[in-house]
Amino acid sequence: MTRTAVKTDFDYFYGLYMHPVINPFLLYEQMSSEEFRPVFSELQEKGYLYVYQDQEGVSVGMFKLVPRQYRNSHVVYLGGLAIDPLFAGKGYARKMLQEIKVMAIQKGFTRIELTVAVLNEKAIRVYERAGFQQEGRLRNYTFLASENRFIDEVVMSCLV
Repeated sequence: MTRTAVKTDFDYFYGLYMHPVINPFLLYEQMSSEEFRPVFSELQEKGYLYVYQDQEGVSVGMFKLVPRQYRNSHVVYLGGLAIDPLFAGKGYARKMLQEIKVMAIQKGFTRIELTVAVLNEKAIRVYERAGFQQEGRLRNYTFLASENRFIDEVVMSCLV
């Protein structure tokens, strides 16, 4: 089950975004909760953040959907997708991606796009199994300040 994030989800999002296993693959560098709070607040207030829960209502994952505008208003960007490592390998990513596709259709989007680190082969495989296709490579797209290096990202999309 997917639900829109609320203010009280801050600790959950902060914990996943800053988790040492997840953080290298997401947009934000490691930061304090005080530094992350305005980032979370802006995304949450705009309605871009979502929590994915299992059948018992336990939060197992998160993602953000950011709608594009104007001539690209049929496109939604999928980012910040992560499964809590405690629940990894149990099929939640596949189920969450199916719900995301249904949500996109319900909201009138016909294209979901994302970028994923080239070295995140596991995520690329999950996205491909969910119907996403690779469209290209963005060279030196993301700078990991903590490692003082750039990484390439793969652009992927799914037409719904």
